Amino acid sequence: MKDKKKHCLKCEKPIYCSNLCHHHFMNYFERKIIRTILKFNLFSKKDRVAVAVSGGKDSTVCLYVLKKLGYNVEAITVDVLIGNYTKKNLDNIRKVCKKYNINLHEVSFKDDFGKSLPQIESAVHKKGIGYSSCTICGVLRRYLLNKYAKKLGFDCICTGHNLDDEAQAFVMNIFRNDLQLAKRQGPITGAGANKSFVNRVKPLYLCTEKETTAYSRMMKFPVNYGDCPCREGAYRKEYADMLDKFEKKFSPTKYNIISFFLRTIYNMKDETVRKEKINDEIEVKEINACQYCGEPCSKEVCKRCEILIALKK
Repeated sequence: MKDKKKHCLKCEKPIYCSNLCHHHFMNYFERKIIRTILKFNLFSKKDRVAVAVSGGKDSTVCLYVLKKLGYNVEAITVDVLIGNYTKKNLDNIRKVCKKYNINLHEVSFKDDFGKSLPQIESAVHKKGIGYSSCTICGVLRRYLLNKYAKKLGFDCICTGHNLDDEAQAFVMNIFRNDLQLAKRQGPITGAGANKSFVNRVKPLYLCTEKETTAYSRMMKFPVNYGDCPCREGAYRKEYADMLDKFEKKFSPTKYNIISFFLRTIYNMKDETVRKEKINDEIEVKEINACQYCGEPCSKEVCKRCEILIALKK
């Protein structure tokens, strides 16, 4: 990442990332996170904040920076049991939490569901249900994070989603013509005022993948920089690859996507809070309680129960 032919915008040292040297990049990156927290009112120093950590660079960076900034943070991780991949990630998470004196809560698919992610995927596919590994993982992880965050009394859950992730998600929803799902995106996600959900917030919302990776490498965090082995061929990866190509040719494509989203779609959330129509075709969808588990969902049965019911048939 270092380029000795160029100099930092603020001093004569070589560039490390974002046209800044190591020192000035660190200050810039951390200030960007502070501005994001304040701009979107994500949480305060009084709140108990859970950071959902996976062992990857983004969630590890998020956890460390929030701890450094003086927020009341603890870590929570969900082990989906994908062989050596998640075993190594869990080991890395434990090292980081021990080094920086952060309390870690460990949750496991095996303990709650009796099976690992690959076992659940195999069983679901045998029933003829075509959920991808990423869909199963995402649905069940979110359920467990919400369940244990409520149980442990956290005020919010921080995730490591960065600007690249959010741009991908928004474009996916455009291609699917799914405005309702797009409206639930943003720096604060979920059902908002619904007390059954612990707010999920994104302190890295305005930080790029490149910046987060640079910060992680600069701090020499013990993290896995590769993709999850189950991600290959995933629907989302197609969008990630497409936007990466656009970014190389037409920078700053991803930043522009997020800026457009914040100026337009995200502002519509004010309308949904008042339960008014945005136009003649779009109405607010009520949050129902799943008829099996009682957790909030948009249908009669939540996706988590759809998956687990399929395992029992």
